[in-house]
Amino acid sequence: MNETSIVNADVSVTHDQAVLLIINNPDIRFMVRGEPGVGKTALALEIEQRLGILLAMIDVPQMDIGDAAMPVIDHDARVTRYYPNARFRLTEGKPVLIVLDEYTKGGEAIQNMLHPMLEINNPRLGDVSLPNGSIVYMTGNLDTDGVGDGLQQHTRQRIAEIHLSKPTAQQWISGWATRNDVDPLLMAWVDRYPQCLASYVDGMVNEFNFNPANPDDNVVSPRTLALASKVIKQREIYKGKNGSQGLLLAALTGIAGAAFAHSFVSFLKYQDALPSLRSIEEDPMTAIIPPDAGGRAVLTFGLLARANAENFDNILKYFTRMDEEFQVIFSVCLAKEKDKQQFMFRNKGFMQWMVANQDLLG
Repeated sequence: MNETSIVNADVSVTHDQAVLLIINNPDIRFMVRGEPGVGKTALALEIEQRLGILLAMIDVPQMDIGDAAMPVIDHDARVTRYYPNARFRLTEGKPVLIVLDEYTKGGEAIQNMLHPMLEINNPRLGDVSLPNGSIVYMTGNLDTDGVGDGLQQHTRQRIAEIHLSKPTAQQWISGWATRNDVDPLLMAWVDRYPQCLASYVDGMVNEFNFNPANPDDNVVSPRTLALASKVIKQREIYKGKNGSQGLLLAALTGIAGAAFAHSFVSFLKYQDALPSLRSIEEDPMTAIIPPDAGGRAVLTFGLLARANAENFDNILKYFTRMDEEFQVIFSVCLAKEKDKQQFMFRNKGFMQWMVANQDLLG
């Protein structure tokens, strides 16, 4: 293990903590490092939204010198000047969030060209200074990932390296997945197989997750789960088509690996035992309860997306008939959705449930 690698879980940061650091320290150039697919690049979308800032995503390994800046002749002054590429958005009159994605995989000449943006005093690209209020951060994999990352010592002395931890299954479900409308079936699968988001950094390698010994394998990660959700959401279109199950299996294998694909397709059978939303809304005390835990998990995450001010009373009554585990999962995940907190915390039945179940929530 490279002694300069940041792989100690005790000093890692979560997605929300990384956003907090970057936003509140705009003059510090953070290098966000983490294993593939943990959401290093996705931080930019949240920062962009929170600050209302311009965003320039720069794919450093794909750059040539001319993609950064080009010399232009200033005939009046009889000198040449470096003009930055338009992709950096430095001349639009507003602060810019510049993400130097996979900076550690860029060629030495490209890293040298981008290096002036890392300076605290007069950060610039070519001969153009960054607009006041601009933010720059870089991303890269851990040295131990074995995917060709490198960072020179003179660069390390100008930046702050942070290790972005991989979210646990529950962190992913109640955080990014809930906020971004991930398919409920996929959320239920992750809840059932939480080891899929285990990290080799913590000494845990299984059939689902990233293994530096086989860095080219398709694996389960927050990034591949986001892609898988898009395919899974279209599963109704495949119904009735020749080889419909095979279509889904093939696509999911290509996204997150064979182990995930076969496990998830088998998981779909739980749908057959699920009650309809209408039956729960109309008669929550008699609507069927799925007989197995897998079915109950699928139903729980499905109802997260369907709960609203009108049906919450009856959905809550239905859940009182479920295992305590699923009552807690449903309540905690729903409480983290800002658009549903208003009706949830004003509901008399829910407040009574909270009082009666303080021991479970503690």
